[in-house]
Amino acid sequence: NNLQYVAVSNLNAATYQVTYQLKILSTALLSVSLLGRQLSRTKWFALLVLTIGVGAVQLSEMSDQGLFLFLGNAKRTSHQGGGPGDDEIEQITRNGGNAIVGLSATLLATLSSGCAGVYFEKILKSKSELSLWQRNTQLGLYSMAIGLFVLFISPSNRASVLQSGFLYGYTRITYINLAVQSFGGLVIAVVIKHADNILKNFATSTSIILSVIISGLFLGQQLSSLFLIGVVLVVYAIFLYAR
Repeated sequence: NNLQYVAVSNLNAATYQVTYQLKILSTALLSVSLLGRQLSRTKWFALLVLTIGVGAVQLSEMSDQGLFLFLGNAKRTSHQGGGPGDDEIEQITRNGGNAIVGLSATLLATLSSGCAGVYFEKILKSKSELSLWQRNTQLGLYSMAIGLFVLFISPSNRASVLQSGFLYGYTRITYINLAVQSFGGLVIAVVIKHADNILKNFATSTSIILSVIISGLFLGQQLSSLFLIGVVLVVYAIFLYAR
């Protein structure tokens, strides 16, 4: 999580969202190396298609300006009609970030995310007297310790917490979101125990698509052609992997 904060502070949102989808492939690689799982060429191709599809869905959630920013970072082009021009792109991308640091943090985040998930799967499926709840409690305590350490080594965050309290700024929505995230973590643990991390990534990809569809139905978000392409790729990847 801390690496993700470093990444988003040095990259634009579109670049980060697309690059972070490499965690799907890193999880598969680590599952093969650490758990000895066998994956056929078809399954590897399905995972690659899934990565591209989820990246397309994530990009479709960006504004037109954000998408053009992502493309403009690779090659600055002049164009006519709507959308930002070269001067506007220059203004958007001038955010003081370091692209090398951002990409490095993102790649490290994908590796650490995959490693954590695969190791958690290995622990859950190992012969142990500890229950799923006890394992979650153990990992939760470690996460709290790391989070508090990172919080207090930052002078500004430490001063803010000491002055206003740890729960300053929390609202009812904050607590609801915490409850939903906690419940989601328990569901993920059950999925990993009875399935595996790769199937969890397929489920997560499907949930992203459903989230965008729900946003379109209730929040008026328009579904672009890029989103439809991403959906087709994700569905095709699921079909390939299930073969």
